[in-house]
Amino acid sequence: MHFTPTSASWLNLVERWFAELTQKKLKRGVHRSVQALERDIRAWLADWNEHPRPFVWTKTADEILDKVAAYCRRISDSGH
Repeated sequence: MHFTPTSASWLNLVERWFAELTQKKLKRGVHRSVQALERDIRAWLADWNEHPRPFVWTKTADEILDKVAAYCRRISDSGH
């Protein structure tokens, strides 16, 4: 059986990929022009495509379900 969390989808992975780009390239870079920014992004993309690194779920189904259960317990007493 393969467990995929209900809140996770391919879109979550796309968002994670953009977070990786932002963290590794955009926040650390100094870009004095749009062309320089585009050049850096294209270079990062080329490197990513040459050496792809898949995103892997690191938690077990039990760990995820325990966290969801704890969250449900926490919000059930919130008074809302």
